[in-house]
Amino acid sequence: MKIPTTCPKYVPKNDFLQYLDNYVAHFGISPLYQRRVESARFDESTKKWRVMAAKVPNGEEELEEEEFFGRFLVVATGETSDPFCPEIEGLSSFQGKIMHSTEFKSGKDYEDKSVLVIGAGNSGYEISLDLANHGAKTSIAVRSPIHILSRGIVSLGLYLLKHLPLYFVDNLMVMLSKLVYGDVTKYGLTRPHEGPFYLKVAFGKYPVIDVGTYSKIKTGEIQVLPAITSITGNDVLFHDGKSYAFDAIIFATGFQRSTSQWLQGDEYLLNEDGLPKPDFPNHWKGKNGLYCVGLARKGLYGAAMDAENISNDVKENL
Repeated sequence: MKIPTTCPKYVPKNDFLQYLDNYVAHFGISPLYQRRVESARFDESTKKWRVMAAKVPNGEEELEEEEFFGRFLVVATGETSDPFCPEIEGLSSFQGKIMHSTEFKSGKDYEDKSVLVIGAGNSGYEISLDLANHGAKTSIAVRSPIHILSRGIVSLGLYLLKHLPLYFVDNLMVMLSKLVYGDVTKYGLTRPHEGPFYLKVAFGKYPVIDVGTYSKIKTGEIQVLPAITSITGNDVLFHDGKSYAFDAIIFATGFQRSTSQWLQGDEYLLNEDGLPKPDFPNHWKGKNGLYCVGLARKGLYGAAMDAENISNDVKENL
C-alpha cells in the first residue's frame, strides 16, 4: 500500500499517522497497544513460541499479564527501541531538568533558558534548532565527527547509489558538503574520514541532514561545545576545560535494544545488542520460526526486503 501521491516528498507527521491508520484498516490488522513483552521462548513440546506480555495502560503499573502462542515469531522492535543516556560523573547533582530526546515536545517552554543538548545526530541537531527558534540559549555538545548534508544532497546520493560505486558517491557527497557548508572546523565541528554512506552501511550511523541548524551555529545562536567531563550542580565541565551553567539538559544520545532481556533460548539469530548475527542478506531468518525485520541497518529499504522475505518464507511453511 503506497503513500498517497498527494503527500509531499518528506511526509509530515500527521499525514504519516493517517497513512498508518489507513494501512491498518485496509489490511484488517488489530494491533495490541500498551503491552510490554516480558519474555518469549520456543516451547519444544508444542513447537510454538510462547510470549508473555504485560498490559501497561498509560504507563501505569501493569494490570494483568497476557499469554500468546504462535508458530512464528517476528522481532520487529527496530534499531532504536529503548532510549539510552550515558553515565556522566556528577549528573545526579544537576538541579535542572533532565530528559531524553524522546520526551522533548517543543522549544517554546525554554525561552531565555540555557539548554544543553548532548549528541549531534539528527535528533540533537533538530532539537537545537527548535530551541534556538524559540529563544533558548542553546548549546550542543558534539563528541564525534559528523557529516552534514542537505536533503537535496542526500536525495542525489541515494539515487546515484543505484548506479555508481559507494566510494564514488561518498567522495561526491563530501565534496558537495564542503561546497555548501565550507570549513566546519571554524565552528567546533569536524568531518569523519569515512564517507557518509559507508558509515551508514558499516556502523548504522546516519549523516546529519541540515534543515537550518548550521546557519544558527554560524551566527552563534547555537554554541558548539566538546565532550563533557563532569557535572557539578548546574555547572557542566567540558573537555576543553571550560565550564558553563545550564537550566536543562537534553540527551540526544540514541538508543539501545533490550531484545536480549526478553528473547530467551535464541543463540543463532540475534546478538546481545539485539542485532543479527548472520551477515546481510541472510540476517532475517533464525531457527524454529524466528525472524527479524528492520535490524540490518539498511533503513526502510532493508526493512521492506526483510518483510517480503519473511512473508514468503512463512507462506511456504504454512
